[in-house]
Amino acid sequence: MTRLNDSGHQTPIITSRWDLRDIVVAYRMFERWRQENFFKYLREEYLIDALVDCQVEPDDSARSVPNPSWRKVDKEVKAARVDLAKLEKAFGRAAIDNSENRRKTMRGFKIAYGKLGMQIRTARNRVAKLEDKRAALQKRVTIAEVVKGQKVIKLASERKHLINILKMVAYQIESDLLNKLRPYYTRVEDEGRTLIQTALQSRATIEPIEDELRVILSPLSSPHRSKAVAALCEVLNKTQTLFPGLEAPDTLHGCRVPIMTRKSGQFSWGVCQEF
Repeated sequence: MTRLNDSGHQTPIITSRWDLRDIVVAYRMFERWRQENFFKYLREEYLIDALVDCQVEPDDSARSVPNPSWRKVDKEVKAARVDLAKLEKAFGRAAIDNSENRRKTMRGFKIAYGKLGMQIRTARNRVAKLEDKRAALQKRVTIAEVVKGQKVIKLASERKHLINILKMVAYQIESDLLNKLRPYYTRVEDEGRTLIQTALQSRATIEPIEDELRVILSPLSSPHRSKAVAALCEVLNKTQTLFPGLEAPDTLHGCRVPIMTRKSGQFSWGVCQEF
């Protein structure tokens, strides 16, 4: 089965699940990629293990891990193949459009497009050299080879399990906010998560007033970002979320927290259970 998107990119999928519809197989496949991207994103953006735990324990120095050198060369191979494909595509297009009245033989065509042919041969040689270089490397090596003489350690397992749960919850909250932000921010795919992180980390003041607990955020780096965050606050405000834990009569009993108001040119973001 092959999936074809609007840009022309094709994704082949091989499965033995004949009992499932093609759309279900495709859905499960891309959901698997979503999980892989999820953990990749956590490693890059939520590396908080060392901030909350300094306790370490020895790790298995013979544990197999991807070889960084192989991955680097593999990336170069893929880029070289893309460049070669572009040149061959241009050569093929020129051959199809070639007028037999001008160039009746293939030899004449090659002479006319000699420069392009030379570029193709050079690109092919580069791909072949990179493939040989990659073949000489092991795809996986021991972690001891990667750290090169350093002591192989890892964070304490029990605490790390708890931290992983916190990271997954934080990521899910961020993903939910991203979906709510999508209608109000054009570059949400490229900058949405960064915008949400910036808003959550921006300077703010807390004002407990009557039946409200109000958090006032300072304006962001540009008006359109502040406007997008304001729209997100309006959406959250409509959820009428109760502030967690404030149900005792001597506190803010049963208060509804307004998520966004304006005050002196600033945006007010109330503390919400989703946060």
